[in-house]
This record gives sequence, structure tokens and C-alpha cells, in this order.
Amino acid sequence: MQSLKEKQLKSRRLAAMVVASLVGVAVVAQTAPKVPAKPALVLGITVEGLSDTYLELLRGYFGANGFNRLINDGVVFTDVDYGPNIDATAATAMLVSGAPASISNISAATVYDKELRRAVSILNDASTLGNFTSETLSPKALAVSTLADELRVAEGGLNGVYSIAPDAGQAIILAGHAGSGAFWINDVNGNWSTSTAYKEVPNPINNRNFTSSLASRLDTLKWTPSIAPELYPDIPAYRKAYPFRHVFQRNNVDRYRAFKRSAPANREVTDLAADFISSMGLGKGKTTDMVSLAYNVAPYPYSKDADSRLETMDAYLRLDADLARLFATIDAAGPGMNRTLVVLAGVPAPPAGKRDEERFGVPHGVFSPRKAQSLLNVYLMALHGNGEWIAGYHNNQIFLNAALAKERDVDIVALRRESAEFLSRMAGVCRSFTLDDVLAGKAGNDAEAMRRNTVVGHSGDVFITITPGWEIEAADVNAGQNSRPMVSRLGTPMFPGFVLAPGVAHRVIGTPVDATVLAPTVARILRIRSPNGAESAPLRF
Repeated sequence: MQSLKEKQLKSRRLAAMVVASLVGVAVVAQTAPKVPAKPALVLGITVEGLSDTYLELLRGYFGANGFNRLINDGVVFTDVDYGPNIDATAATAMLVSGAPASISNISAATVYDKELRRAVSILNDASTLGNFTSETLSPKALAVSTLADELRVAEGGLNGVYSIAPDAGQAIILAGHAGSGAFWINDVNGNWSTSTAYKEVPNPINNRNFTSSLASRLDTLKWTPSIAPELYPDIPAYRKAYPFRHVFQRNNVDRYRAFKRSAPANREVTDLAADFISSMGLGKGKTTDMVSLAYNVAPYPYSKDADSRLETMDAYLRLDADLARLFATIDAAGPGMNRTLVVLAGVPAPPAGKRDEERFGVPHGVFSPRKAQSLLNVYLMALHGNGEWIAGYHNNQIFLNAALAKERDVDIVALRRESAEFLSRMAGVCRSFTLDDVLAGKAGNDAEAMRRNTVVGHSGDVFITITPGWEIEAADVNAGQNSRPMVSRLGTPMFPGFVLAPGVAHRVIGTPVDATVLAPTVARILRIRSPNGAESAPLRF
């Protein structure tokens, strides 16, 4: 048996060990790196047509708290790469889901319906109803989760997740499946609209639609230069002598569409976002809230002059002021910018609507999709007999009549190949590929990017590239482009992006970054799951 003295000695040793372990824990706790607090508010922004060329040109014209705040304090991505054949809606889906179109199912704002023989919104959903609109739209077509969804799930649905955009497609994609609300400007009545797919219509929406509607104010709104015309850089003298003036009169049936593409529409988005933040207490609770916005600085398609650089520069200057005002609202009425994560990225804009003037001698022509379809149908009838072999045209794609091919026992792969070979010899077509070429990674200069941006269920049978400088006949441009002419330009532009977050130091990433990387990177900063379709690893700052 142990003596009393031995028992006391053993107890003292045990006590010493406990004290030593506690001291060790305390030392580790004191020396462990401090983890930045989770942001209280996420501000997600897409800017259609954003160009680093204009950002560099106008930096000296910007204030300190808009674009320059992002450039000087945030992580700067000089080149965000979406790949070819993608529009703003599909690019937005890629940004927020981390998945390419082939996985997210969002290939463009509109897709071709072979039964209706026309373009329809990719987000069409007859099972829903519209609020303040007759449109029936939902995020059902989006096949994967988004950052908004993952943040909503992480917070148990107790947080607010909202999106505001001039365009319905971007608003719905930004809000995702689980968002609290998505809001956009209706093309017909100018109301801020939403879908019954979302549960909330907050007071700021009702207040605007009932007491300060766009319809009641649009006649009085005008867009003119915000500074003296002679102060804009790199503008020809004649444009400075005859500055722009755009109005949105009641007798113009396109006035809401024209307004949505203008710089004043960005101000409407900012006004509503500031109202959401200040009146709804976003970012001031115990959960992380999210507000996503879509802006536009693309060349103004309703300008009477083919050279719309003056409007474009003015849109940048106005958006810079809008960003500064939004950040000031977050500081004054929200959680503060030191508790806010800002993610801003440019997304593609439609091609220019006007070709250069005749006097410059730039080669040009007019491509008529309707004539192309007629000629191709005559050719296929000569090969396979009478019938309507062409089902339609949309977004530089020819849709063949698969049902007729099956009825006549014509191999659809061979029919595609015959069609592509014929179209490649047509004036105004510089390249053509079959759907099989695209899926096999044998199409275009960046075949893999083209493949991943293609959704088989929405795609045509033959893809054509219109000769650069040629105008696509306005009457044949799909309804998703508002029946305005487009001029073909080759090349796949890249776009700048920014991440401004607590605890993330400024740096510049000057190499191309795949757009699918941003969603998992933002998810890592928020310490939530990446969207379920995101395969890319997050960047580490």
C-alpha cells in the first residue's frame, strides 16, 4: 500500500501536469492567428460591358470612394474569362454558380422554342405568376445552386437575400432558387416586378410602384452629359460640339427598354438598393445578408450616332458616383464597409448595333438569316426531297427539322454536316460548325471553352460565325435582343473584377482568371459551401 507521503507527491505531480496543460492551451490561444469576422453584408455587383480600358482612362475623373476604392483597396482581377458565345445572363450564372453553361443549363437569356418557332426566355415557367408584370419567370431552369442559395442555407433561411436589376434574367439568376426576392423593371409598364417564385415584396418595391412609379416620372427624365463635353478625354471635336441628349417620351413604345439600357437606369437600381439597406436593416442582424445588383455601361444601342463613346464615358462617371453613394449608405445606415464583402465583375454586352459610316471604307455587308434559311432549305430539298428541313434560326445557330429527318430516314449527323458545308460557302458566313463538332471539341479557336458553354438541349444543329463587320438584318434578330441590328465582331473579350473584403489585402492578379473560380473564392471568404456545380478550387489571398 502507498504511504500518505507517496499519495501526496502523486497528487502534486498530477496538479502540476494539469496546470502545465492549461498554460499551454492559453499560450496557443494567445498565439493563434486571428480569423477575420464573417462579413455582415455581401454586396454582389455585375456590370455589363465593363472595360479595363475605360477604367484606366477615367481613373483621374473618378472620385475616391467608387471605382478607385475597389482598385486601390481590393483584389483586382484584370482579366475574368467567360469564354466565347456567352451573354450577360449566362455569364452571371457562371459567376454566381461557379459552373459553365453545360452544367448550369443557362446558355443565354433566350433560347429557341422549335414548337413556337420563336425565341423565349430561358427562365419561362408557366407554373408561376408575375407580381406587377404578366411575365411568368422563375429560376427553375438553373440546374445548380448559387452563392445566394448557399448563403441562405448556411443561415437557416433567416437572412435576407435580394437582387435588383433592370433585366429579369439577371435579377433571377442573382437571387438564385432560395433568395428572398428578385426585382426588375418591366418592359411594358416600367414597374418594379417580381415572380411568385419568391416570397417577399418589401415595402421599398411597393412604395416605388404606388407612390413614385417610373411611369409617372419617365417623361421628365433625360440623359445628358454630367460634365462639360469638352472635359471628356479622347473624344473627337465634333462629338463635343454636338453632345447627346436622350429622352424617354410617352409616345415611344420602346421607352422602357431604352431607359433600361441607359445610365439613369443605374441610378434607379442604386436608389432602390440604398432603400433596401437603410430601411430593412440589412447587415445589422445576427446573420449575413446579401444584396446583388446589375448595372450597365455598354455602348448605348439607342444612340443616333454610331460613335457612342461620349455616352459610354458618362455612364462610367455616373456609375462611379452611384457606387460611392451606395458605399456611403452602407457606412451610414448599414453594417459599415469594414463588415461588408463587395464582389464586382464585368459581364459581356451585346455587339454594337451600328456599323461604321460608309466614308471610312471598312468592308461590310448585310447577313439575312431568313434568306440563309431559305437557301439552305432549297439545297436540302434537292438532296432529300421536298419538305421544311429548317426549324428556325436563333443566336447564330440553325435548327434543323429532326422530326422530318427521322421520317425520311435521313441521318441527322449527316444532315448537319451537309448544312454546315453549304452555309460555309454563303456570303457573310466565315465559319460553320456542327453541334457534333462542338461537342467533340473541334470547333473554333477555343474549342474546349465553346464546348463547355454549349447546352445540348438548347443548341441548334449548325453554328455559324458571321463575317466581321457584317450587319445581321434587324428583322431577323431574335426578340431577346429587342429586334435591334447587330454588327459582327470576332474575339472574346475579358472583363475586370474586384473583391473588397475585411481582412483581404490589396493585390493585382494580372493573369487571366476563369470566371468559375470566383464563386468558390467568395464562398471561402464567407466560410460557406461552394455552389454544388463549382469544380474550380478557390483562390487564396
